[in-house]
Amino acid sequence: MLLLACGGGLVAAARAATDAAPAIALFNDSHFHLTNYVQNGPEAQQFLRMVGPKVGRVAMFGIPLQQEWSHDVSGDFAPTYYLQSDAPLYYYSFTDAHIALAYRSLSKADQARIDPMITGFNPADMYAADHIRRVLEDFPDVFSGIGEFSIHKEFVSGKIAGGAPSLLNPALDRILDFAGEVGLVVLIHNDIDVPFAKATDRPTYLADLEAVFKRHPRTTIIWAHLGLGRVVRPVEQQGEIVSRLLDDPQLAHLNFDISWNEVAKYLYRDADTPRTIARVAAVINRHSDRFLFGTDEVAPTTAKQYYSLYEQYAPLWAALTPEAREKTLKGNYARLFDAARGRVRAWEHSHRLSAPTP
Repeated sequence: MLLLACGGGLVAAARAATDAAPAIALFNDSHFHLTNYVQNGPEAQQFLRMVGPKVGRVAMFGIPLQQEWSHDVSGDFAPTYYLQSDAPLYYYSFTDAHIALAYRSLSKADQARIDPMITGFNPADMYAADHIRRVLEDFPDVFSGIGEFSIHKEFVSGKIAGGAPSLLNPALDRILDFAGEVGLVVLIHNDIDVPFAKATDRPTYLADLEAVFKRHPRTTIIWAHLGLGRVVRPVEQQGEIVSRLLDDPQLAHLNFDISWNEVAKYLYRDADTPRTIARVAAVINRHSDRFLFGTDEVAPTTAKQYYSLYEQYAPLWAALTPEAREKTLKGNYARLFDAARGRVRAWEHSHRLSAPTP
């Protein structure tokens, strides 16, 4: 009964966080990287001052991969992005501590606007779930989810020291099982297909990814970018595939974020833009509870940079119904992350109560 009472209070407190978002906010951001591929970026308070009140709440995380600066490869040139060097990427677990400390540096009012995410783990490692548990134990009352983490990602997966992760690796199931137990929101990047594939080909990764989703019905999952990327283009049946997944009762826990300017370009790639926007809007309008907007900005330096994707999507926002627009931009974020805050805080509390007294 004590746990139930505490859990209920925590859920109520989490839901009250919605009121902390500025009333004039344009959107809540489901996908934001405070730091870049060499772990640099603005301070959390500096970021909030820079973007002002036009953003409400933000799912904040670092980059789980560090770009190695190999002098043998690039000499005195210090790469800051994964496309700037042939040197490998490696997992940088300290990113989670950095995000936790950044969050704790904020005032209570500003903390209410931020939902930190755990991302500094190797999803090919059977110990990854233990890392997530350890972060929750060391930084209680901080995190709401895990991600963004990647399995198959164009140009990235092949650069990872030690080898690429896989949808077939049981380490991924262990991660998703634990996230479901705790209540953590999961933000996962997995391309729907290989780079430069023909639009008419069957998507390479779809069947295995769908199987992963179905094995974890208790876990709230957000599939980043609808499976698209810089050169992973929409397949011919992209809309039909997304609609089929949304209609599947076994995938009621699956959500999609529309993020990243490299994905937004597919709305405007040809003369058929109005029809493309109408098709995308029709899917979102029909499934208005399942889409979230994220900027996918990485360590922005100006408010103009941060808000550019929201402005780029203006024709899409205009094509949505008022209800679908409100849910995609604000409501779905608040619903999913309020629930996660409540569940994760309750899990942390119960495990603190059950821990042996020193």
